[in-house]
Amino acid sequence: MERNSTSHLVNDSVSYKARSTHGPLKAFLVSIRIDQWTKNFILFAALVFGGQLLNTAALVQSSIAFLVFCSLSSAMYLLNDVADQTEDRRHPTKRLRPIAAGTLSPTLAVLGAVLLGVTGITIGFFLSTAFGIVAAAFLGLLILYSHWLKFVIIIDVIAIGVGFVLRAMAGALAIDVPISQWLLMCTILLALFLGCAKRRHELTTLGDEASLHRKTLSEYRPEFLDQLLSILAGSTIVTYIFYTIDPTTIKNIGTDWITITLLFPIYGIFRYMHLIRLENSKGNPSDILLSDRPLLTCIVLWVLTVAVIIYHPFLL
Repeated sequence: MERNSTSHLVNDSVSYKARSTHGPLKAFLVSIRIDQWTKNFILFAALVFGGQLLNTAALVQSSIAFLVFCSLSSAMYLLNDVADQTEDRRHPTKRLRPIAAGTLSPTLAVLGAVLLGVTGITIGFFLSTAFGIVAAAFLGLLILYSHWLKFVIIIDVIAIGVGFVLRAMAGALAIDVPISQWLLMCTILLALFLGCAKRRHELTTLGDEASLHRKTLSEYRPEFLDQLLSILAGSTIVTYIFYTIDPTTIKNIGTDWITITLLFPIYGIFRYMHLIRLENSKGNPSDILLSDRPLLTCIVLWVLTVAVIIYHPFLL
């Protein structure tokens, strides 16, 4: 045990030294969390399910919308790291973030955040007024979350879910297509599911020191979060079922074959729930989604199957 602990400290020290050698540009790129941009892929849902994937103009519009939300997300990551730098220095992994580690100036981070935020909102209103309003609402939600909502139990997770719904709505507004209410409901339920999984991860990773890093963690319990995860998992699957059998969905897609794609969400959610209960995979959504090969394969196959079903007249 002592040897493992020593090895862990040595590894952390090496990692810290490696990060400390980052120049300002590299430190800035690390701080804007490019790896977290995967959360914004939900903006392409309207493009795919709206039958516009092969429309070049719509694809360009959706790509610009995606970059706008990446810009806004990165702006808030920078501001959050500046605000939380003291707490982050006490965290086993967050202390390695450039601002907490002292490799990125807080002043430079704030200037970068302002530039990213203003640029994102400006481009958003150029796309359309409605899209710009939703983008501004998303930024406002992030600000509220950073300064208030994340300190209120349950509301903190709901805020995360609302953020994903705003992303999905923005994706539809960017290309001016309607989006199924069932898909929006499925989006918020899945986001709540991942949000609860993240809280569980934080609790199991930080243990007795959890409340020192996030105050609301003192009010959560793993058993309570496990109950929420079970409820949200079932609700997400049922909502997706209703989406696939909705007459409007069948009419827009032109076939009822979309129902067979239900197998992928079922496996994906069950696989994820299995992983977050393993000792070495304690529920960090991004890490699991990007590192677990069966889960990643499931997501890719789901996307490909949906694409073939919706766009088969063009692919044959």
